[in-house]
Amino acid sequence: MARIRRTALAVLATAALLSAPACSAIKVDPDRPTAPASPAASSPAAAPASRSPAPATPPALTAAQAQAALITWTDLGEPWAPTQGAATWRDAFLKVRVARGTAPDCRRLLDALYADELLGAPARAVVGLDDTYHHAQLRYQVTAQRPAAVDRTLGWLRTLPGRCAAFAATSANGTVQRVEVAEAALPEAGDARQGLRVTSTIEYEGEPVSLTLDVAAVRVGQDAFTLTNGGLGDVHAEVTAAAVQLGAERLAAVRKQGRVLV
Repeated sequence: MARIRRTALAVLATAALLSAPACSAIKVDPDRPTAPASPAASSPAAAPASRSPAPATPPALTAAQAQAALITWTDLGEPWAPTQGAATWRDAFLKVRVARGTAPDCRRLLDALYADELLGAPARAVVGLDDTYHHAQLRYQVTAQRPAAVDRTLGWLRTLPGRCAAFAATSANGTVQRVEVAEAALPEAGDARQGLRVTSTIEYEGEPVSLTLDVAAVRVGQDAFTLTNGGLGDVHAEVTAAAVQLGAERLAAVRKQGRVLV
């Protein structure tokens, strides 16, 4: 089975390479007499309560703060190491066209995963890590999206296990694959979160070969991050959960430190 997976990966990689505030004013008439203020009106108790100023929106993380919020290979330990480049399965399994009649959200999900823009914007900071034993790759990125936009995307992600539970897609070299989307449990990290497990399976020499991809998006106060952990071999949900927990704690710590410095 291991030989089939390695051979399939080589075939898929080769095919992928060949495929191409407004202000208001009150005008006062200086000649108009003014009425004397009544005692009740001039008393402190009658004075209208002053409105508290609206809380200021925290500034976006600086590039240095976003970089400091990233997890590293040393956090996960062996067999994780700094990435050697984008995984070859990305083009083979994520750069696809979906079958006619498939919900548009299913194609949108695969496009977002392929572009590494799950929250719809380029990352403020990103790190890639490789599991050299299981041939998995983890990508973690801190984004610059506003909380409201992040929450909208989280809401959309929650609908996908229902809308895209199973559908067909075709890669650039014509290989047909079955894609399945299921909800994935995440630790209670951050303020809002959503996890998915996306599985794409093809038949190669009579044997199934599958890409398993854990997906997580998490909002921590005003900030957010996304994480994908996938490969053609074993993909451990506990690694995804640990990275999500650690990422949320580190992002919160970086933001807290920034407030202290200010």
